[in-house]
Amino acid sequence: MSAALRNAWLDAGDPIRAERNARLLFRFAVAAVIAACTYYGVTAKTADPLHLYEGLLMLVLAAIPAIRWARNGGQQLPIFEVFMLTTANTYALPLLNGHESLRMYPPELISSAGFTVLLFQVVCILTFYGVRGRPGRTPFYTDEVLGGDLTRFVGLGLTITTIYTFVSIYTDLIPQELASIFRAVFYGIGLVSIFVLSRQTGIGLLKPQERAWFIFNMVSQVTMMFSTLFLVGGVSWLVLALLGYVSGSRRIPFVTLGICVAVLAILHNGKSSMRAEYWRADGFRKQAEFVELPSFFTKWVEYGVTTVPGNDPDEEQQLAAKLLDRTSLFHLLCLVQAQTPDWKPFLNGETYWGIPAQFVPRILWPDKPLAHAATSTMSVYYGLQRIEDTATTTIGFGMLIESYVNFGMFGVAGFAAFFGFFYKQVHARCADSPMLSFAGLFTVVLMAWSFQTEAPLGMWLSSMFQACVAVMAVPFLLRNLFGR
Repeated sequence: MSAALRNAWLDAGDPIRAERNARLLFRFAVAAVIAACTYYGVTAKTADPLHLYEGLLMLVLAAIPAIRWARNGGQQLPIFEVFMLTTANTYALPLLNGHESLRMYPPELISSAGFTVLLFQVVCILTFYGVRGRPGRTPFYTDEVLGGDLTRFVGLGLTITTIYTFVSIYTDLIPQELASIFRAVFYGIGLVSIFVLSRQTGIGLLKPQERAWFIFNMVSQVTMMFSTLFLVGGVSWLVLALLGYVSGSRRIPFVTLGICVAVLAILHNGKSSMRAEYWRADGFRKQAEFVELPSFFTKWVEYGVTTVPGNDPDEEQQLAAKLLDRTSLFHLLCLVQAQTPDWKPFLNGETYWGIPAQFVPRILWPDKPLAHAATSTMSVYYGLQRIEDTATTTIGFGMLIESYVNFGMFGVAGFAAFFGFFYKQVHARCADSPMLSFAGLFTVVLMAWSFQTEAPLGMWLSSMFQACVAVMAVPFLLRNLFGR
């Protein structure tokens, strides 16, 4: 990377403009939190005033790191800030919205669960801002894995990911036994490419033709992912691109964001009708051919526009419950606290024992424990599943709940302190790392993994390790095969 490009990257192109954007983003973030607290202060569906105060405090604590980053974060990636923001939708909002499952629990239990979340947030934030870290000085932190033009490298990676997406969805060229390996490699390449290019777009480093090519590839990949009738993959790409753009520009693209939200709302509204047409009860899923995509999405939009929510109250209620269950973990925290330790003893680290095994390649240990073994253990322990059910379906508890299941409040506090310290060390050591250094690539992966709210610790660590290997192996091999 040239010195001029490096300076532009670090200084966000125009320091004065960057400072102005930071002030505006800070004011918007503060206003958004005040507006959210005011809204829920009036409309919250909480049975006890204490629950309202707990929910609002959770919301504020979840947003504080992001607000501080908006004002003072420089050009560092908001990895800790994203991690803390996830506590808003997983714990605060379900409490304030009156999650249906909370009706089964007495007010004092809900209050106890709220206190547990607040304990985690406070300890995590105090640890992160209270400990110190030093910038990394080894080649891992300071040297780029590849020299040359950054845009050309990540642009090629994005193009290759688009080709892989087409091949994996619309052809049978990839052998089934190699599908997971290809998925890990190209998911990692796409993750880094999308984030870096969206961040460059925000900073203003992309030429018009480069920006157009980036948008074309993004739209192509998201469209192909949506054609599977699973929205989560395409949405994760859009969220990643949004984070990259905001981290570079310190501005929120309201127009683009509004268009994306409107399109997603229409598609989500028509998703059940499309699945009823393309999916059978026995699990068979018909994939629309690539040449059929125009008519496929035309039909989907028609379903989304003409389907009126509320015509079938039972169906709409079930869909809403499923959607909320995918993001809410607060009701599961109430479940485990209702039974532990009064009826069921703490597991005392049982779900953590298998973590080292996850770092051994399955090719060397074919019978090693499954990555979701901890989730299965908790699901069976609390009577949510039978052992045979865990082979096909998993219930996400998340790391906070897992820490309570093992060691109670001491486990929650220890988990919060560990992650606060971990994120602070990454934040400090990677502060000056180039984006295409090993450390820079690691921070991009870590920020993406901060969204993995339902994974237990073992699955979170092992899947992130696999992604890091996939992301770092490609540039490492290119450097050693072809040189800098």
